[in-house]
Amino acid sequence: MNDHSVLYDLPGPRALRRERLGNVIGVLVIVALAAWVVIGLAAKGQFDAVRWEPFVTASAWVDYLLPGLWATVRASALAVVAAFVFGIVFGLGRLSDLRVVRWVSTLVVEFFRAVPVLVLMLFFYFLGSQSTIVAPTSAAFWGVVTALTLYNGSVVAELVRSGIHSLPSGQREAALAIGLTRSRSRLLIELPQALAAMTPALVSQLIVALKDTALGYIITYSELLAAGSLLGSAKANLIPSLIVVAALFVVINMGLSWLAGRAARRLTSRTSEEMTTVTGIAVASDAP
Repeated sequence: MNDHSVLYDLPGPRALRRERLGNVIGVLVIVALAAWVVIGLAAKGQFDAVRWEPFVTASAWVDYLLPGLWATVRASALAVVAAFVFGIVFGLGRLSDLRVVRWVSTLVVEFFRAVPVLVLMLFFYFLGSQSTIVAPTSAAFWGVVTALTLYNGSVVAELVRSGIHSLPSGQREAALAIGLTRSRSRLLIELPQALAAMTPALVSQLIVALKDTALGYIITYSELLAAGSLLGSAKANLIPSLIVVAALFVVINMGLSWLAGRAARRLTSRTSEEMTTVTGIAVASDAP
């Protein structure tokens, strides 16, 4: 008896035929909608060669798309690194043995998870532009980075907490049995395993952070979407510009998913070996 038969009944021949029929119908509906959109755009002249000619010139890329792409990557990369640190600190804080630390960490995480990213961007943008904390010209950049850090960091913190809680209790009990404290067990034994297990969720959050940089357009941050809109206005080809911007986002996100998949496989294969090494070092350091 396998896990599938224990958790739920396996579909029979009729159910499999219904699933295949539903999949075929769904694909046909999506293809029909895509064809309807393409035909409508073609009727409006959006696929005329003159509207796509700017993308084969250096000016469209050097003056608009590449600077916008760099602004998107720069803001999202900084926000992701900061969110990862934020998430580990507050995720472990929610598991602390000190009640005050748990309460403060929970309050911070739940607050920033509940507030929309756009509200955070607007708040920190106006805070930076009306104060001397940052230069007025960089207020939009720091508004985007701070908002993405706090929101995505709170999500990562919850992933860390739930990932550690999902580990078998034997991991924690074995660490305590060999003399490790609870905090050292979480940091040296449980956290690395939790990070390896939640890599797919972390990758999804990375992609969310990258896409959410497009909200910076509202606070005048010159990211990829803003650059595409400016290009479309300058060349009178807004729809083709947005299509190219969407294609760039798709390519970047697919590349991130592929790289993260390879990293996850390597991380998973090395986790057991590293845990054995760390446990041996911890035992040796605690020995009299």
